[in-house]
Amino acid sequence: MTPPATAPAPADARPASPVAARVLDAAARLFYADGIRAVSADRVIAAAEVSKVTFYRHFPTKDALVVAWLSAVAAAERAALDAVRAAHPEDAEAVLRGYAEGLGAESCRPGFRGCPFINAAAEYADPDHPVRAVVAEHRRWMVAAAADLLADLGLDDPVGAAEELVVLRDGAMVAGYVGGSERAAAVAATLRHAGAAVVAAHRAPGTTPRTAA
Repeated sequence: MTPPATAPAPADARPASPVAARVLDAAARLFYADGIRAVSADRVIAAAEVSKVTFYRHFPTKDALVVAWLSAVAAAERAALDAVRAAHPEDAEAVLRGYAEGLGAESCRPGFRGCPFINAAAEYADPDHPVRAVVAEHRRWMVAAAADLLADLGLDDPVGAAEELVVLRDGAMVAGYVGGSERAAAVAATLRHAGAAVVAAHRAPGTTPRTAA
């Protein structure tokens, strides 16, 4: 349920131009593997095998390309969640469990470097920068999506619980990256256990206990 940060965006979120899509795919691989600041526009141009004129016709600045990449990653994550929710329309518990398992699987993938949104925020210190705006919007979506699922579980403060689950998600992404393959393998189980504790702490009196993650 957590697609790789280098995975293509859903068709409706990809550039209409095949050339722009090729540039975006090349940038995704380089930005995620090496870091945004470490990758110059010239490296992306070379990897995508386009001219500078073509590159700047589609992406006027490197920052515009970064925004496009993060927007594509966000679209892929929304589409993945929509697919799981469609498969379990009446089971928020299964959706949350699927998220934890998907994150665990992604953490074990070769080349995993953590959350691209956290990484981007670390590289762009200005909170008013367009890149940070994409990061903030994605985070608002994550909290809202989690709160919606948690409300279905009968929690008395689904938004507060969602904020806590997102913090757990952040920690799991970092642990999956810096902890090595051995730690990455335990990410899903750890996230399920910690998530269940958050849900239990926010459960409204009188509701039937359920395992949420």
